[in-house]
Amino acid sequence: MNVFIPLILGLLLGYLLKRAGKRPNLETPTSIALLAMIFFLGVKTGEVQVNGLWLIGVSALFAVLTIAGSLLLAEVVR
Repeated sequence: MNVFIPLILGLLLGYLLKRAGKRPNLETPTSIALLAMIFFLGVKTGEVQVNGLWLIGVSALFAVLTIAGSLLLAEVVR
């Protein structure tokens, strides 16, 4: 599905509502949409065959190297 079509339609609708002086409360629909997206992402991820220990190790290594790189760059820039 092309993601740009709903994005452009949402932008146009938001622009029209702004011009009409109406500000709808989008907190609840946004929360529902995000929770649904996270749920379906989890369902899709659960279908994939992956070695969990390897994935945890690689993720932890990536996190440590990212933090170390950020700290090093902060020292260099300071």
